[in-house]
This record gives sequence, structure tokens and C-alpha cells, in this order.
Amino acid sequence: MDRLLTMDKQEYVSRMQLECRRIMEQVADAVNAAPTGNVISGSEMQVRDLMAELRRTAFETAVQMRIDSTESSFSPSEGHVGQSQGKQGGQGARHGDHKRAH
Repeated sequence: MDRLLTMDKQEYVSRMQLECRRIMEQVADAVNAAPTGNVISGSEMQVRDLMAELRRTAFETAVQMRIDSTESSFSPSEGHVGQSQGKQGGQGARHGDHKRAH
């Protein structure tokens, strides 16, 4: 793969809107649940974690969409090879994790 194609910006925004709304609702819940007099200290860590989750999800989704856009431009036989390689890597990681657990 020499160059990644661009993703569809409108599709990305559409996908992320629900996630943004979900996170913002949780931020509102955290701030509302904080005790009077301790609103900041009672909610800032939870809000920080929620925003970190949104940042991670936004970036991962964008990168994955760009990769998917590029992979969809390949012929089916080339796409199949990449998929089987991904599956093999995933199985190897689980196998390695299993060994460390013992």
C-alpha cells in the first residue's frame, strides 16, 4: 500500500455524532451528580476520562475509515489476503497472551 486514500468526511461526522452525544450526556450526568460546593473536584476526573475516550474513539474511527477506504479500492483477491493476515495476527496475540497468563 503506497498511499492511503481519503475518507468520506460526511460519513465520519455522521458516525461520530452519536458517540459525541453519548459522551456529552455522560459529562452532563457527571457534573449534575457532583455535590454542591464540589462540582469541579466532584466531576473533573470523570469528565477528563470521558473526553479522553471521545478523543481516542474519534481518532481511531478516522484512521480506520481511511484504511477501509483504501482497502476497498483493491481487488477482492488482494483484500482477502490482507484480511487473513489480520486474522492471523489477532490469533497470535491471543496465543501469546494466553502463555503469559500461566
